Amino acid sequence: MPRPCKKRKINAEFHFTCFTPEDVSESDLREVRLDICEVEAIRLAVLKGMYQKEAAKEMEVSRQTFGNILNSAHKKVADALINGKAIKIEKIIDLKH
Repeated sequence: MPRPCKKRKINAEFHFTCFTPEDVSESDLREVRLDICEVEAIRLAVLKGMYQKEAAKEMEVSRQTFGNILNSAHKKVADALINGKAIKIEKIIDLKH
């Protein structure tokens, strides 16, 4: 049985919940779901320029868990950018890391 997912500390408020590509019709639009903890990981590592150890402490998770969250977020954002998918930001309860 997998371990239960620990709570992650999110310090930022996210005012936008969906980003969509401009040149894709609504009927063809697919989406990528980004958990708010993945957005927080991107904010800390990329926008604030924190090292993973420091960012992990900020989110109250291990460095390994932070790295897994960040890697998952990078893959999803890359998929959306390369394949013209919408990015939907939400709280995903059963995120596995």
